[in-house]
Amino acid sequence: MPVPPALPPYRIACPAAHTAPLVFASPHSGASYTDDFIASVRLDRLRLRRSEDSFVDDLFADAPAYGAPLLAATFPRAFCDANREAWELDPNMFEEALPPWVNTTSPRVGAGLGTIARVVSTGEAIYRRKLRFADAEDRVRTLWQPFHDALRGMIDATRLRFGTCLLIDCHSMPAAVQHPRGAVDVVLGDAHGTACHPRTVRRVEQALAGMGYRVRRNDPYAGGFITRHYGRPREGVEALQVELCRSIYMDEARIEKLPQFSAVRRDMARLIASLAAG
Repeated sequence: MPVPPALPPYRIACPAAHTAPLVFASPHSGASYTDDFIASVRLDRLRLRRSEDSFVDDLFADAPAYGAPLLAATFPRAFCDANREAWELDPNMFEEALPPWVNTTSPRVGAGLGTIARVVSTGEAIYRRKLRFADAEDRVRTLWQPFHDALRGMIDATRLRFGTCLLIDCHSMPAAVQHPRGAVDVVLGDAHGTACHPRTVRRVEQALAGMGYRVRRNDPYAGGFITRHYGRPREGVEALQVELCRSIYMDEARIEKLPQFSAVRRDMARLIASLAAG
């Protein structure tokens, strides 16, 4: 099955000078689909795109202006999910038995949202037929691994330069997600206090609340693989997942930016500027 485009499988927007101990990553905003891939699945392009964090890389695109790099995947989440372990795979999706070292029992696999997703975020099945394990191997080695090699390199370079690094893992969430305490605009995930210092989370929380956003922590999103894997505060690396409600900036049905997109982007620039100021 063909790989959605482009080489490399990510793009990095670099600052003129790396002056802030920050790295921004957008693993789910990739929207590069090939016609061959579309032809091989059950869903049309629009329905596939509902799994994307559409336009999130644009919302945080001002990071380089404040001295921080931004890494964004170009491949779509429906094809390969960079916010999973490399080998979280559903055995029912494949023609042959999977190797014993593959993680087939994670909650993400059970939900159909492993490294190679079985369904899109709305629950619709993606594939017409079963895949070969070689398909998964190709996607992990040509998409997942290069993305994480780049991310690890950026984190290591930042920590080497500044002695510390804060990774902001940028995502979006459907408006249909309900919070038991009422409507929410932003969910901050720090893996329940293990991936990021509480003072950093408070700082981001207060900055966003000061702009008028309704902010919650860890519910329903406490952080995925990227936040949990790279967030090691004791080793000088903090990671914080930021989930923005899509309805504040986009039309979810059409996957189009709303007029207020520019205002949300300006607010994210204000947040970046605040973090870069130290």
